[in-house]
Amino acid sequence: MIHSLKSFFIAWGISQHLSSILADGTALIGILFLAFLTNLIAGRIIMRILRVVIKRTKTRWDDVLLEEGVFDRLSHIVPALVIYGFAELFTWQVILQRLALSYMVVIGILVFNSLLSAAESIYSSFKVSKEKPIRGYIQIVKIFLFIIGMIVIIGIIIDRSPWRLLTGIGAMTAVLLLVFKDSILGLVASTQLAANDMVKIGDWIEVEKYDANGEVIEISLTTIKVQNWDKTISNIPTYVLISDSFKNWRGMTESGGRRIKRSIFIDMTSIAFCDDAMLDRFRRIHLLTGYIERKVQEIDEHTVKHNIDTSIPVNGRRLTNIGTFRAYLDAYVRNHPKVHDGMTIMVRHLPPSPYGIPIEIYVFSNDIRWEHYEGIQADIFDHILAVIPEFGLRVFQNPTGRDLQMLTQI
Repeated sequence: MIHSLKSFFIAWGISQHLSSILADGTALIGILFLAFLTNLIAGRIIMRILRVVIKRTKTRWDDVLLEEGVFDRLSHIVPALVIYGFAELFTWQVILQRLALSYMVVIGILVFNSLLSAAESIYSSFKVSKEKPIRGYIQIVKIFLFIIGMIVIIGIIIDRSPWRLLTGIGAMTAVLLLVFKDSILGLVASTQLAANDMVKIGDWIEVEKYDANGEVIEISLTTIKVQNWDKTISNIPTYVLISDSFKNWRGMTESGGRRIKRSIFIDMTSIAFCDDAMLDRFRRIHLLTGYIERKVQEIDEHTVKHNIDTSIPVNGRRLTNIGTFRAYLDAYVRNHPKVHDGMTIMVRHLPPSPYGIPIEIYVFSNDIRWEHYEGIQADIFDHILAVIPEFGLRVFQNPTGRDLQMLTQI
């Protein structure tokens, strides 16, 4: 073909040297046009037919391959094959073939990159992907893919075996370790996180150092993306979860119960023994009827057995308003429909403080949804604050402007 074109130009009276250049140029333009035409056919006509066929299938994976551009990128290899096949017609055959091979390697890398992305998308459609994310592993494979591809391309251009180039990488190890330090640390951290099941997509985690408190929405090689409850996004280095401490609320979510741990402070000057009038009033409280009868009988038996003089209040055993109040709270939370009866239920005293004596409620709600949990907690303490005066007790609080105003009116 080149010889015929050269003879044609010579017949027109053009010099032999210039005829060679014109013949090569004309042939190159023709091959480039043919490459463009084949690329047009593969990218427009064949891809359009392929899209129609794929959309009609019931399987999901071929749609993902199409969306990730696997077939579209694969179609670009056709013009490179055309150029490579016709390169032997030119005097610069070696250069054209090396360029075509390099281009095919690039297309191959992009195709495999899209295949890996498609594999990740398909995997993410399964429930197990939230427990065992593979994004970090996919990114590692992609990094190695691009490194190997770069080495192969360099080997093709300089006409050296890629294996010889690989043997020289040992001298670059220190540089590679420095450049890919975060990636290597991320790989190790991702492996440990996955192997120990420390965190997965959908977990609620709290990392105070990075002011992150929310749901994990993405786990990659180098970062973990957390959507905070205020809808901001925190990006945390993956290796931080291995090197530093963090809180994972998954245990609470899986248990079905969320802890309520809150105290109210009782004014210690309002604590007193229960007199007969108070006991009669407490007996009429449904949750205390059995408790009062049982405790009164127990105290009476103790008094008779030890011949105790009850004319002095400090002698013997007596019920107190705060003790009865604590018994009421215990019965109240145990009968509350939103308190988890399979977990710890406790009402206890804490050490006295300058703010009074704390009575702590330690229970678990059976609804872990945040807004519902807050509502349950508020309802419980609304009721507690309202019934405290019924036991002759007062809640401690610092003096307010209202208190000072009442003092000035006395």
